[in-house]
Amino acid sequence: MLVTSIGIPHIIVMGTGERIIEGKISSDGERLDKALALATNLSRERIKALLGEGRIMLAGRTVGQASLKPATGTSFAIRVPEAVPAEAKAQDIPLDVVFEDEHLIVVDKPAGLVVHPAAGNPDGTLVNALLHHCHGQLSGIGGVARPGIVHRIDKDTSGLLVVAKTDAAHEGLASQFADHSIERAYRAIVSGRPTPAAGTVTGAIARSSHDRKKMAMVEDGRGKHAVTHYKTLETLGDAALLECRLETGRTHQVRVHMSSIGHPLLGDPNYGRTPSRFRPILKTLAFRRQALHAAELGLVHPVSRERLHFDSAMPADMQALIDDLRN
Repeated sequence: MLVTSIGIPHIIVMGTGERIIEGKISSDGERLDKALALATNLSRERIKALLGEGRIMLAGRTVGQASLKPATGTSFAIRVPEAVPAEAKAQDIPLDVVFEDEHLIVVDKPAGLVVHPAAGNPDGTLVNALLHHCHGQLSGIGGVARPGIVHRIDKDTSGLLVVAKTDAAHEGLASQFADHSIERAYRAIVSGRPTPAAGTVTGAIARSSHDRKKMAMVEDGRGKHAVTHYKTLETLGDAALLECRLETGRTHQVRVHMSSIGHPLLGDPNYGRTPSRFRPILKTLAFRRQALHAAELGLVHPVSRERLHFDSAMPADMQALIDDLRN
């Protein structure tokens, strides 16, 4: 077997692929699941699952209660089975990697790439690409060797996306998305000129009762609360380039909110009919998607706690559309 040291604790890699994590409790008075999560790269949910499987020992004795409060210095050993292979298959699909370390990866997704396999898109997705790119680096999200998708952007939206590679990163990123502390800004090209030029759109979003493939604004209490802050960056004739900052992150949020104030995204097939005056331009440029790009992403690294911020340049197809509208 191979014994390596990552500071404290020690990790013993068995020939079977099982890892044994050994160390000592360093936080007095904490619940066992929290204390072990702090000492390892495992999430509290993963710790609880391993406790239930009888895979954790304290001071040489197997324990199963997450609520135990061991004293500082108590030795522990965790037997972590080899991660089960993901059901999706790895595929060699090119990725534009903006940032990567052992815990997470940030990619600049091109328009047209689906994020996750689903009915109608069983492969050829970002997940398939990540399984190939991160081969041997995924420690297992919930015991499965898979990338942790904590948020998505639409197939035909381009831009920045962060993905977890470890259980701890997955839990930390999910927590930031849940409390809306992730910074996200989109660039959108919309029909018309919003009045006022900057403002906030607030309105609950839920699945449309008329078309289950679409989202819709609904009365408060029925859907999920959603807030979008927008400002006009440039007027483009009878169109405008907007910056849309998300306070929440609902499915199709920018598309639904902009359409709700009478300024749908150009090229959007679902949330606003493109005015006839723009169709020749879109046809000439072969622009066949909603004009939306995830341009900024800011977050706190879930393990190192370092503040990270990323920017993505305007993609070529949207820049060409902007240049044409300027003229």
